[in-house]
Amino acid sequence: MDERHERSEQHDRQEGQEGQDRQRQILDAAFEEFASQGFRGATIKRIAQRAKLASQALIYWYFPTKEALFQAVLGRHLPIAQIVSDPAVLLDRSPEEVLPLLARAYLEMADRPAALRLVRLFAPEALRRPEVADLLGGRVIGRVLGVIEAYLTRQIELGRLRPHDVRAGARAFVGMTLPQLGGKLFLPALQAEGLTDDAYVEAIVTIFLRGLQPDRAEA
Repeated sequence: MDERHERSEQHDRQEGQEGQDRQRQILDAAFEEFASQGFRGATIKRIAQRAKLASQALIYWYFPTKEALFQAVLGRHLPIAQIVSDPAVLLDRSPEEVLPLLARAYLEMADRPAALRLVRLFAPEALRRPEVADLLGGRVIGRVLGVIEAYLTRQIELGRLRPHDVRAGARAFVGMTLPQLGGKLFLPALQAEGLTDDAYVEAIVTIFLRGLQPDRAEA
């Protein structure tokens, strides 16, 4: 019994490792396909060919739709998507720690070659195609905003921030990162000379938190 049980566990581990390797293989191929063809132009058939799969049906075993596969590619390469993938670890940490973490994750999109390829390709496509705009804005950015809203709500409960509309607060904070990110991605003229990401993050976090400091009576 022990020997059979050991063989079964070994087989399960092997199957699990093979599944993880197969998923990485698919995601690598999907990234290249999306980055070269855009979301609309990319096809599951070509992704399967890039991944050297015997059948494109294998992709659907792991990712039920092209949209789900695209979401997985974004989650793998966009730093902000990685940060919010496990929001529970953020909720009780201080704003002075978490807000710079979130802001830097946004700005890092311009520093990672893979993320930069995706953003530069899909930003124009999102403007032309509503379905792509929904994937980028309605789901990716929507999830980020949802995590920030939950975080701000928790910080209000802890008395670290004053009560406010967390929906507006989350959008305001994300909006403060956009000029620096836009300058890095598309418009270098927007970057003031000598203004580093670290200095920019420190400034916007300070401005944001000063506006939300609890009143003395509330504290």
